[in-house]
Amino acid sequence: MGIDLTKSVFQLHGIDANGGVTLKKKVRRWALLKILSDLSPCLIGMEACATRHYWAREIAALGHEVRLIPPAYVKPYVKRQKNDMADAEAICEAVTRQNMHFVAIKSADQQAVLMLHRARDLLVRQRTMLINALVD
Repeated sequence: MGIDLTKSVFQLHGIDANGGVTLKKKVRRWALLKILSDLSPCLIGMEACATRHYWAREIAALGHEVRLIPPAYVKPYVKRQKNDMADAEAICEAVTRQNMHFVAIKSADQQAVLMLHRARDLLVRQRTMLINALVD
């Protein structure tokens, strides 16, 4: 299954073992976990962006196998104009490829440490800018 996660409405695209389409559905953010909890465990792919790690952890907790794919690796599988439905279908196709490169799902602790590193990096850059401004 491929899920295109957007701001408020998510697009689902599911296929069976033979490649036949079993699910094409738009789902509101609040209803996603309910719908996925009703499905038997399956392979689910999503593009690796902003809130994807959170959703990957939540979906994996339901028993599904979740894989995050870099957006650049999904783009070649979009067959027609770019929209949520085409993206979900492309993600679904990309996640089934044997040689696809996947992104590891980060835990909440790993994301917190990354946030600290980014905040420190910002402070160091701002301090350097201030020192350089005072020296000139």
